[in-house]
Amino acid sequence: MTITIYHNPDCGTSRNTLAIIRLSGEELEVIEYLKTPPSRERLVELIAAMGMTPRNLLREKDTPYAELNLGDPKWSDGEILDFMLAHPILINRPIVVTPLGVVLARPSEAVLDILPNPQIGAFTKEDGEVVIDAEGKRVI
Repeated sequence: MTITIYHNPDCGTSRNTLAIIRLSGEELEVIEYLKTPPSRERLVELIAAMGMTPRNLLREKDTPYAELNLGDPKWSDGEILDFMLAHPILINRPIVVTPLGVVLARPSEAVLDILPNPQIGAFTKEDGEVVIDAEGKRVI
């Protein structure tokens, strides 16, 4: 069984999510989506599997969101997808795919809901927030 993460190594949430998945012991495929963006078809599949719209997946912070005026409701879903494909940094992350589902892991511990083996050892985020205690129980 393989888990896929659409990952940005410069993102703390993405790094924390990756660490949680690695602790679960599952096989993992890491796709650095800024280097290897998903195809339009794959992006549409991921958005649908998460029960979102393209607008819901837009990332605003540290992106060209404002300069492209993407907050304007005039943009159709297809146009938003075009912007995401032209500027992959607009795709919010991390997106995780497992046999149990697909999730935008924000916060990073959201990935626990779709991990086949979520009972991992203690886990503390990079910022010091405890997510899983020493007994392997979810704190949040």
